[in-house]
Formats: sequence, structure tokens, C-alpha cells
Amino acid sequence: MAKSHKPVVWFPFAAGGTVIAFCIPVIVVLTFMAALGHVPAGLGYEKLHAFAGNGLGKLILFGVVALSLWSSAHRLRCTCFDFGLRADTLVATLLYAAAIAGSIASAVFLLRI
Repeated sequence: MAKSHKPVVWFPFAAGGTVIAFCIPVIVVLTFMAALGHVPAGLGYEKLHAFAGNGLGKLILFGVVALSLWSSAHRLRCTCFDFGLRADTLVATLLYAAAIAGSIASAVFLLRI
């Protein structure tokens, strides 16, 4: 029986979907509140910069970004296939490469803080 690499793709997709489901609505609400000028005291620039400067904070932020990118790439791959784009190898390569590039860019950015 041939070995499948699907678990390698499905694990980050499932984890990213979970992260997106829990984190993105909160991020949208907080961004909306900030746009209206109602920034909660715990989410000021100094506190968020200190969180992003901490090693655990960097790991959490990287996880949210990287898993969200991976989940979105996989979801877009499935959507392209559903819309009739049958060049799956090309689509998968482009989307997963973009997710990897975005993950690397976020890691570089976070390491510079």
C-alpha cells in the first residue's frame, strides 16, 4: 500500500481552521473597536509590543499567522478545484509556496522585534 502525505497537509489545515474560527472574529471586533477609538487598556501599543517581544508571545503570534496562512491556502486549493481549475499540482505548489513565504516573512518580522 502506498503511503499518503495527506496527514502532513491536513493537520496544519485543521489546526489553522480552528485558529481562524477562534481568533479572527476577536481580531475583527478589536480592530473595529480600535477604529472607533475604543482601545481596551490591555491592548495599548506598549502592552502589545511587550507581548510580541516576549518569546512565548512571538511563538503564539507566529502560530496564529502561519496556521491561518496554511489553512487559507488549502481552502483556496479546494475552492479552485471546485470551480473547475484542474491543474492541482500547479495550484497547490503556488498556494503552499505563498503560505510558506508568508510564514517565513512573519517569522523574520517577529524576530526583529
